[in-house]
Amino acid sequence: MTRGEANIAWIEEHCRVPEGKLVGQPVVLREWQRDVIRGIYDKPTRRAIISFGRKNGKTALSAFLCLLHLVGREATPNSQLFSCAQSRDQAAILFNLMAKVVRQSPTLNPVIGVRETAKQLYCEELGTLYRALSAESSTAYGLSPVFVVHDELGQVRGPRFPLYDALETAAGAQDEPLSVIISTQSAEDGDLLSILIDDALAGHDAETKCFLYTADEDLDPFSDEAIRQANPAYGDFLNPKEVKRLAEDARRMPSQESSYRNLILNQRVARESPFISQIVWNQNAAPPREEDFASGVVMGLDLSRRVDLTALVAVGSGDDGCFSVHCEFFAPQEGVADRSIADRVPYDLWAQQGYLTLTPGKTVGYDFVAARMVELCASMGVDEIKFDRWNIPELQMQLKNVGADDLPLVPHGQGFKDMSPALAALEAELINGRIRHGGHPILTWCAANAVIDMDAPGNRKLNKKRATGRIDGMVALAMAIGGAVVYEDSGSLDDFLQDIVSF
Repeated sequence: MTRGEANIAWIEEHCRVPEGKLVGQPVVLREWQRDVIRGIYDKPTRRAIISFGRKNGKTALSAFLCLLHLVGREATPNSQLFSCAQSRDQAAILFNLMAKVVRQSPTLNPVIGVRETAKQLYCEELGTLYRALSAESSTAYGLSPVFVVHDELGQVRGPRFPLYDALETAAGAQDEPLSVIISTQSAEDGDLLSILIDDALAGHDAETKCFLYTADEDLDPFSDEAIRQANPAYGDFLNPKEVKRLAEDARRMPSQESSYRNLILNQRVARESPFISQIVWNQNAAPPREEDFASGVVMGLDLSRRVDLTALVAVGSGDDGCFSVHCEFFAPQEGVADRSIADRVPYDLWAQQGYLTLTPGKTVGYDFVAARMVELCASMGVDEIKFDRWNIPELQMQLKNVGADDLPLVPHGQGFKDMSPALAALEAELINGRIRHGGHPILTWCAANAVIDMDAPGNRKLNKKRATGRIDGMVALAMAIGGAVVYEDSGSLDDFLQDIVSF
């Protein structure tokens, strides 16, 4: 047998099912679990990342591997083993499951001691010690682990986790340390687990193995095919009826879709629901029509901060009752590579493809924005340019310099009062499939990032601070669509607002 196959045999001989209808019976590993174990042990491995949807037995698999290194074929005398999690409760889950496996096993129970209060397992004969740690632990320094389980690392937000750093750097004194990361995916590209997964999939380190079970983005997220891709235990010890119920809940209630995609389909999706679901957004990806911009065009302008994106979005109404969308985005040339890394999006590629205008210097050149506004107004029948008041005096100065200070600029507030009807109009048009945005990549990225705040009466606005990335394009689009819908309506603004409330 290979090393991996021998470890599989050890687990099935000595470990018992800790919970459920088969409790106490010998463990029978599934083929996908065997593939993971062979993948880890048959070739040199320093770090193994195992990621799939919830309730696929991740904690049990972690427990078996931990016991394998505590007293099994992979045990090193007088070694330290750890599992770590963000909270004490989470850290205790793996310990409790391991303790149940030990107590059920006639071969492990006599040789492994259980210390409930300290959350430790130990083998006196080998001198090996396992301990559950949490981020709330006073310190993780001074340790020397030979084996570590990073449990639910996907819950870490941002690129750093002190406990992870402490344990990974502490393993330097060991000849063959092994870290196992077992978790559903993080929500964002910039989170620690996402960074580790992307690095592993890129193949930068041959001793980092990644076993990623995730549903393809182009599949129907509620289909059996998508569910099976992310859940190797689906139809086995993962109850298909319960999973399908969660899928149907997410289908009926868009607010549940992001959580369903992240936790069940193991997709990298923020569990905080976006303003517009990906499915609805994709249903409006038809290309815009040039003839729609001949007259009655409303623009939305979000200048944002000088080092971020500036978005200019034009909306033209068609004779079929739909709205075509034309986007312009601006960003500073200097530092674009660093911002691409920080925001984890290809600003430089978007610029090469013509989706983004890079202006010279460290900040967005408002002279370029002003010049482009003049060009668009000359080629389109623009009636209004709705704008966020942020930094507008600087832009107006640039417009004056080019003799275009008479453009139809109309201020648009960013609070609940002004943004709520604009968002309601945008939401209604998207749900009804009456937007043609052409799948513009930057606007699509902004749409995926957009989340809302709601006040007590139910008014809404976009929240840039809570957003997971830039949302400037959606701010500009909401202002433009809000203005275009009002412009198209033959009635009064009060009538329009009453229609929105009714919707």
